[in-house]
Amino acid sequence: MTESESLFSVLRRTAEPKVVAAIEGLIRSGEDRELNRINLLAFASRRGLDRDDAIAAFLHAARLGIFEMQWNVLCPGCGGVLGANSSLQGVHQDIYTCRLCAAGYEPTLDEMVEVVFTISPRVRRIAAHDPEALPALEYFRQIYWGSGVDLPENIESELQEAALDVLELPAKQKAFVTVLLPEGDIVIFEPVTHSAHFIRVSGEPTRDRQSLAITFNELSPPSGEYEMRPGPLRIAFENQTEKRVIPAVWVLGERIAAMVGRRRPFLTAKLLLSNQTFRDLFRTEALAIDQRLRILSLTFLFTDLRGSTALYERVGDLAAYDLVRSHFDVLRKVVSEESGAVVKTIGDAVMATFVTPDRAIAAALQMRDGMRRLNEARGHEDLLLKIGIHEGPCLAVNLNDRQDYFGQTVNIASRVQNLADSHAIFATEPVVKNPESAAILDRSGLVPVAQEIQLKGVTEPVRIYEIP
Repeated sequence: MTESESLFSVLRRTAEPKVVAAIEGLIRSGEDRELNRINLLAFASRRGLDRDDAIAAFLHAARLGIFEMQWNVLCPGCGGVLGANSSLQGVHQDIYTCRLCAAGYEPTLDEMVEVVFTISPRVRRIAAHDPEALPALEYFRQIYWGSGVDLPENIESELQEAALDVLELPAKQKAFVTVLLPEGDIVIFEPVTHSAHFIRVSGEPTRDRQSLAITFNELSPPSGEYEMRPGPLRIAFENQTEKRVIPAVWVLGERIAAMVGRRRPFLTAKLLLSNQTFRDLFRTEALAIDQRLRILSLTFLFTDLRGSTALYERVGDLAAYDLVRSHFDVLRKVVSEESGAVVKTIGDAVMATFVTPDRAIAAALQMRDGMRRLNEARGHEDLLLKIGIHEGPCLAVNLNDRQDYFGQTVNIASRVQNLADSHAIFATEPVVKNPESAAILDRSGLVPVAQEIQLKGVTEPVRIYEIP
């Protein structure tokens, strides 16, 4: 048995067989570029696979060394990769600048950090394992643009149509190119050093040769803005870096805008951090101790058992322990089924996260039903579950050697749970007014009842809904 066969033998025992078969087929017959920076959501969608099953399978495969996981910071504008990292711990800059878009962005985990998977060279060697050897336009496709840009299959012809010239310049080399500038906007963009020079071309055409010198170095990506007239331009390139550079002269217009404007869903860091399989497999590896990364919107669900102290006194420690453990098993199963993750347990309480409010609402209703079934099986109302839900911004942090969350959203969610009594679910307005959440409640025949409540540590009253 080869090493790869041995790895897949283990993977079949830990992941959904249908997904494992799809992965094996891709590795066996897929083109090289299909195995580089795989967009997991697109992979699952094309093959009709369950998203959560696909995520779990790829995570297990990465743990086994079949794939290498990469966390890329993306430009919200052009979709280009501003920073490529082997772990989330590499996302440490306060601001990431895209010189192609001439803008800087504070990284957030919602849509600015993608998680992609590349086949390990120990399983199959592909061209992207040596990016400097990729043809220039394949470098743009496979290395520069993120997996959320839905690039056309004929990207080479699209880019060639928009390009006045594309040059491959080896390390420590010089070169000259001459292009004929049309009227309009031109950019000279180099993806390896991420440098951009913008030329505004206007006025009377000229036959005189205009000139421009551009140097690529290791210190800082060069950039600049120029005004020129339509006509010939001689560009002197000098590569002072230790790598090949690929300067391209593009005509900025509808063709380029349409190409990079096509977007598709991708696996975000936010989604992965709220995935139970990820937390189980990589719980100590996500964030560095001093990291604090913003999430613009995350939904928190807190639970606690009402009267658990009295329960221990009434039924005894051993029986109570078994009951509480059964209750945890139900909660964890529900959270996982609704694409969430258990962040931690504190005594009899659970803190869980969901990417969207509707998944938290669906989970809360299932949790309540699960407790009713457990109680009915015992013939006694022993497990009285209190549930609180809130959605909002937060910080992803590392606390007590594990990935956790911090901020007022977390505080409010915890305090909302404290307001709840048994059988009732308390949720804030952003959760209940979410269209998908409202649809779930409507289908369930549940009418939330609103009230204004002053929460400890919160200046303004909070509108909270009781879901009976």
